[in-house]
Amino acid sequence: MKRLPEELTTKLEALVASEGMELLAVEFAGTAKKPILRLVIDREGGVSLDDCALVSEQASVLLDVFDPFPGAYTLEVSSPGMERKFYRREDYLRFVGQAVRVRMAPTWSGAKVIEGYLEGLEAGMVRVRDPQDVVHLLPEREIFETRLAPFAEESWRAKPKGRGKKP
Repeated sequence: MKRLPEELTTKLEALVASEGMELLAVEFAGTAKKPILRLVIDREGGVSLDDCALVSEQASVLLDVFDPFPGAYTLEVSSPGMERKFYRREDYLRFVGQAVRVRMAPTWSGAKVIEGYLEGLEAGMVRVRDPQDVVHLLPEREIFETRLAPFAEESWRAKPKGRGKKP
């Protein structure tokens, strides 16, 4: 269970859009015996629990018609959350100035996790300024995952900036 049929994904996107929201992702989780189909939705200003329930009810009907999976599965509809994952290139423009945590691909030779303030995306390079004011230019193709890191700033302020000797 890796992908939904394209026709079904298109219908789910249209269903979510008809409610003024966007389908950010279709994710598969769980196990072979207890599969989970997760729809991640969003809208300007965020989504409510009622929004998730509405989409869940409507998507269930659509999924029953298309019946894409043999056997039982769990449908989850959720918001991207506070530590939202970036699903699209546009996220690198939308969240400029926000604290982020970038996990690099195993092939990347530098630091595997970079935290800092997102400064943008240009010519395939993501620009992040870390708490020590160092700018990192990260090739988009080498990024494994980017997430907002709203609570990271507290830990950055708590860490000493220098490499002073221990008392």
